[in-house]
Amino acid sequence: MELLLIILLPLLGACLPPLCERFGRNLCAASALLGPLLALGLLLAYVPALFGGQQFFVQLSWIPQLGLSLSLRLDGLGLMFALLILGIGLLVIVYARYYLADKDSLGRLYALLQLFMMAMLGIVLSDNLLLLIIFWELTSLSSFLLIGYWSHRSDARKGARMALAITGAGGLALLAGALVLVEITGSYSLQVITNSAEQIQAHALYPVALILILIGAFTKSAQFPFHFWLPHAMAAPTPVSAYLHSATMVKAGVFLLARLYPALSGSDLWFYLVTFIGLATLVFGAYTALFKHDLKGLLAYSTISHLGLITMLFGFSSELATMAALFHIINHATFKASLFMAAGIIDHETGTRDMRKINGMWQFMPITATVAMVSASAMAGVPLLNGFLSKEMFFAETLQVELMGGFGWIIPLFATLAGIFAVAYSYRFIHDVFFNGHPIDLPIYPPHEPPRYMILPMALLCALCLLVGVLPNFTVAPFLDAASLAVLGDSVPEHHIALWHGLNLPLLMSLVALLGGLLLYSQRGGLFAFYERKYRLDEKEEFEKRIQAVVRFAQRVTDAAENGSLQRSVALLFGTLLVMGAVELWPLLSGSGRVLGEVALTPIDGVSLLLAVVMMIAALVTVFIHHNRFAALLVLGVVGLMVSLAFVRFSAPDLALTQISVEVVTIILLMLALYFLPQLTPFESSAGKVVRDIAIAGGAGAGVGLLTLAILTRPYDTALAEFFLANSVSGGGGTNVVNVILVDFRGFDTLGEISVLAIAGLGVYLMLDGLRLPLPSTDLDGRGWARDPYPPILTVLSRILLPLALMVSVYIFLRGHNQPGGGFIAGLITSVALILQYVCSGSDWVQQRLPVDYGRVSVAGVLIATLVGLASWAFGYPFLTTTFSHIHWPIVGEFELASAMIFDTGVFLTVVGATLLMLAQLGRLAQTTHGAMALHPNPDSSAREELN
Repeated sequence: MELLLIILLPLLGACLPPLCERFGRNLCAASALLGPLLALGLLLAYVPALFGGQQFFVQLSWIPQLGLSLSLRLDGLGLMFALLILGIGLLVIVYARYYLADKDSLGRLYALLQLFMMAMLGIVLSDNLLLLIIFWELTSLSSFLLIGYWSHRSDARKGARMALAITGAGGLALLAGALVLVEITGSYSLQVITNSAEQIQAHALYPVALILILIGAFTKSAQFPFHFWLPHAMAAPTPVSAYLHSATMVKAGVFLLARLYPALSGSDLWFYLVTFIGLATLVFGAYTALFKHDLKGLLAYSTISHLGLITMLFGFSSELATMAALFHIINHATFKASLFMAAGIIDHETGTRDMRKINGMWQFMPITATVAMVSASAMAGVPLLNGFLSKEMFFAETLQVELMGGFGWIIPLFATLAGIFAVAYSYRFIHDVFFNGHPIDLPIYPPHEPPRYMILPMALLCALCLLVGVLPNFTVAPFLDAASLAVLGDSVPEHHIALWHGLNLPLLMSLVALLGGLLLYSQRGGLFAFYERKYRLDEKEEFEKRIQAVVRFAQRVTDAAENGSLQRSVALLFGTLLVMGAVELWPLLSGSGRVLGEVALTPIDGVSLLLAVVMMIAALVTVFIHHNRFAALLVLGVVGLMVSLAFVRFSAPDLALTQISVEVVTIILLMLALYFLPQLTPFESSAGKVVRDIAIAGGAGAGVGLLTLAILTRPYDTALAEFFLANSVSGGGGTNVVNVILVDFRGFDTLGEISVLAIAGLGVYLMLDGLRLPLPSTDLDGRGWARDPYPPILTVLSRILLPLALMVSVYIFLRGHNQPGGGFIAGLITSVALILQYVCSGSDWVQQRLPVDYGRVSVAGVLIATLVGLASWAFGYPFLTTTFSHIHWPIVGEFELASAMIFDTGVFLTVVGATLLMLAQLGRLAQTTHGAMALHPNPDSSAREELN
């Protein structure tokens, strides 16, 4: 369970900072550190065993029918990424305390950062493919909120939308690819999938699965041609960029490549796709970074380039290349997070990130400059720093590629070219920012060193760059070996990480990159002019153009189908359904099949015939008098009553109780709503529309009738129904099968339904809160409203009926598990009884005696139902598993006690809370208006004319 705690503990940090922010920013930051620190402590306890090659698993059943379980695995790869996520996350939390202005909500930033941290930990520790994808999508959503943190800025909103669109689309591709993998292997377990390489690559669907999964990985890790979202995500606050866009989120894609490497790598298709996409990204990102004047823009494109390098190494499919990729993931996270923090400090102290203005910072900020120059040198691959070691391994592996035959020289050539650009943009970062003359028109002048604790996080990361570069075997080697073992399998290849391997070709490539980069930077004037003249594509502008084109197309389609007429919308809906139904039923009607099956129809009896005739007459009367809304509503109630009686007639008492309760609530709701609407509906349908509507209604009725006949005259034989009937008592402890299905077998559905109901109730309340509507001053005949809105007889009767109704509600609730009833029906009965008090005595009278917040009641109901479901986990059972027992009390005797009753209590509270939240709010509008009318007993009749 410690693995689950490691994932969930950052949520503690997501909850505490918003609460502590009011007590000061220091306490807010301290509370944000608590969750990740505890998670890091738990993680470090596993380090010795993981260095020994052990793996740790946790598996909790969640939705086994879908193959979804809380399966977690901690191995060397998960350890490496989790340490990056938690370690750099802690440093970013400290850094953000001093970066954000006082006007910005620090608590909100911490909450979003740690929500993202939780999602990233979920990705790297998941051992279930579906669970990984759930966390994958959570990173997309939380990064959207983080990128758009400054929502008042257009660039932040557009950058967040672009990132969500690209990574969200990639997530859908990943889901499709995962489902294909499951189809091949028959398992959602990542351990099973990674052990099924031969089966997967021999399958005809392997190319499909590979391409879809690579799209998901490439979009997340900003690989060409999906790279363009990352530079525009730099509109986020710099702590977000330092965390998401250097150390964590963009690493999720390469983590996926590493996790699925044993299953997918080694084929020619893998080599060509992964290697050349990585190579294109490496060179393009390095080239473009050199020409960016914005500090974070340069770092964003350099990040794209380094991610391409890592991807390219995975594409080689060799053991040492894989080790080099993992090594560079660690190195890149450290020096790039440090550089982003340096960029944030410079922006914080100067008010700009334009390298054409922020010159000569060495004289103002020598400590920041020193730390930033060391990190930039690591990015360039200068000896004695960590970037040099992994770059040497990269160059060495480019020389070992054999699949390209005589064209194998292409890869090391372009790798060296990318190295030249990397040195050039790194040197530009150092020279243009810290030297190169004096600052020009700085918004903040003179700049100075930031607070010491703002420098500390980047200084620690810089120190790691130096320590790993000088002492790799004593610092990073054990972590790298453990991660490599998790990816490669049985053993780690022989390797030696050192500064000096003698005079060899990789060293020569490094020297060419270093000297060529300096030479290239010295000729930057002509290069910049060429770039400005030949390459001025604005990805954000192009993306927005395409988005707006899609929006315009959607608007044209909507305008063509929807003109604001509800009648037309309903006609289109039912017309479409009629066509689709006709396509399916046509074979039966055309002679290739029979509508009627072999089962004889039930003989028509007098009672059923009477119910059907009354229902049809009521429906026809409703249609003919629908212009008189109040009268049509009353007649429509007859239809609902006949449906309830039909349920009783055919032995469905639960449905009858539900139908009649819903009918009463619906009639009250419609009566309250009709009070605010014109009392007569104008005759607006032309003859053509009437003919159209008759044709659609007649066709729909005939189609439903034929479908019903086809179903009822065929044998009713379903294993699902037999299962429910056989297991209702033994499995759910209740003889009322309908209720047992709702609170046990399909409890997850019910939980979702009451959640939707609670949300709907809150939504209606918020829409009506503060609403002011034009109200009728008279009835249909011009009579003013009565001065006394609450007739005494009706008031007294309603108060007498209240305890009786509540007693019936309790009775219906308690008997629901074994007899017709349950929480839903009991909730509706209670709602009707209380609404009656509102109608007969007024809101003020009820609120004085029942001061209840119905919104909280509905939310409490959902929470109770959820907590009951979670409680089963404590006993090792799946979510929402119920239990029951028989208890014997003196006098009372033996009776059944089921945990489903607590779940049903949640259903009851949600129904009561949501129903009263909606109806009482409508009632308050009507009461307020009625009070105003009472002040004017002779209303102007012009109001009636205007409304009608």
